[in-house]
Amino acid sequence: MEEYSEDGIRMESSILCITDFSQASNRALRWAAEMAERMKGHITVLHTFRLNQSNGKALQMKKKQEEQAIADFIALENSVLKGRSFSYNFKTEVGFISDRIENHARGHAIDLLVLSKKLSEENKEIVDELTLRIKIPLAIIP
Repeated sequence: MEEYSEDGIRMESSILCITDFSQASNRALRWAAEMAERMKGHITVLHTFRLNQSNGKALQMKKKQEEQAIADFIALENSVLKGRSFSYNFKTEVGFISDRIENHARGHAIDLLVLSKKLSEENKEIVDELTLRIKIPLAIIP
């Protein structure tokens, strides 16, 4: 029998937290970490980015973006995630946030999608449409 938290979320839940490493996204991850700890859950931290160059330097740009994202994640991991009672992983992907979320949802059960208010406002139409299509509860953190 499945257990549910007082918030109605399945215990041992899978949380997808989108980050751009801004202060707002860091607050969202801290909130997701608290939820994951309460639910004995798992967090996937997803950083998406776009490659806007078509002059043959896209691979170099991708590598640089991924290296920076990994460095940013390691700093965040040490202050927010390490030593907690839940599991987590980190992914970087090229593309639109909505496409990457939808792709992740196809291959994984997601019980909660966590975004900062800043990311939600920057991608409002996309996020609204996406949550209707994939029907995942969404937490927008100020």
